[in-house]
Amino acid sequence: MQVSKEELLHIANLADLEIDSEEVDQYLLNLQDILNFANIVNQAPVTDLDITIGTNQAQNVFRKDEVHVFEDNQALLQNAPEKELNMFKIPKVIT
Repeated sequence: MQVSKEELLHIANLADLEIDSEEVDQYLLNLQDILNFANIVNQAPVTDLDITIGTNQAQNVFRKDEVHVFEDNQALLQNAPEKELNMFKIPKVIT
């Protein structure tokens, strides 16, 4: 498939690109290379290929959501800038 200068300028206009007249030939070559490569990829043989969903059989490993009691609350709160009722006190974030 060959791309004309008019088609290239139309594509550039749709993409809101400003192409100088000196750059048109280089853009035509680049676009033609891309289209040639896409044509090669489209012609790749894909019959008799296994369906591949992922590259390996890894899956998520979940742990149980269990509550653990932390015994030393004072050690936990010792570096808190502010604390109130044995909890961290933070600035209000909702206005």
